[in-house]
Amino acid sequence: MSQGMRFGTQPPAIAAVFATQNRAATALACVNSLAAQTHPPFRVVVADNASEDDTAKALEALRGLPFELEVLRLQDNQGNAGGVHQAMVRAFELGAAAVWILDDDSWPRPEALEAMLAKPWDPHVVRHPLQIDPHTGRFTWPLQVAGIDGGWHLANTPEELPCGDFIRSRIMWTGALVPREVWETAGPVMAGLFIRGEDEEYPWRIEQAGFRQEAVRAALMDHPGPQDLVHWSLLGKHFFLERGLADWKLYYKIRNMVWLKRQQGGLIKALGTALAYALAVGHTDGIQRLHLVWQATRDGLAGKLGKWRRHPTGATSTSR
Repeated sequence: MSQGMRFGTQPPAIAAVFATQNRAATALACVNSLAAQTHPPFRVVVADNASEDDTAKALEALRGLPFELEVLRLQDNQGNAGGVHQAMVRAFELGAAAVWILDDDSWPRPEALEAMLAKPWDPHVVRHPLQIDPHTGRFTWPLQVAGIDGGWHLANTPEELPCGDFIRSRIMWTGALVPREVWETAGPVMAGLFIRGEDEEYPWRIEQAGFRQEAVRAALMDHPGPQDLVHWSLLGKHFFLERGLADWKLYYKIRNMVWLKRQQGGLIKALGTALAYALAVGHTDGIQRLHLVWQATRDGLAGKLGKWRRHPTGATSTSR
């Protein structure tokens, strides 16, 4: 441990988790970034979503790591949500005091975990690094942070953040350091969302349970962002959509958001969300895709979650 690390008590046992599928080189890069941490986790749990390549075998062949590495070979593809759900359960079973949620293509810089633990440990706060798109130097996704006016504002670069080393934030998934107490109170990740929904639903549920989130300025993590992100606002709400998404990714995005908005605000809010996405998809990708919006909306309203019946064979579904 470096001399700069400060703890009010013994540092908590941190386990890092992520899901992967058919992406051996990407998963190895993530594990290697964890091995390079100045304060590495005590354990890493990887959920392999029934990979058909050598991903699981390549991970299991790693030697000389500063932590125990366990690969959960799942029998079927459970998506990112299902994979992370399984990995978190296993990590807490093994005695983790907190679990660090990653994507296989998110690579923390060496001092990321140490920086998140520099402030005295608080089991009621979910800390996270700043996600940087290595291609642009901007945030991978716009970050919601608390402003001096008491409201929430979007920041797109580190320079746009308010002052302070630990900055109140919200709706953060990748990189979230979730204490055991938070997990036990808010509950586990909802596996049925599969992909493109857990990143909104779980942080919201944590917030509803009364816990805070904090962005840590000195903790940085490289995570490639979307190539063509469309951002629009409707009635004070922010919406984001990647232009030209594959059908299955677009389906999960809309289905899960419609379902989530119904949980948060009822049928009217869910229908408003569906309408907003229909207008955006029609404008950016063409009206020929509106049938897919309708399918996703129908399933979201009905609570029909899990793996889509039309999910293509071989589609990698472990990252946003």
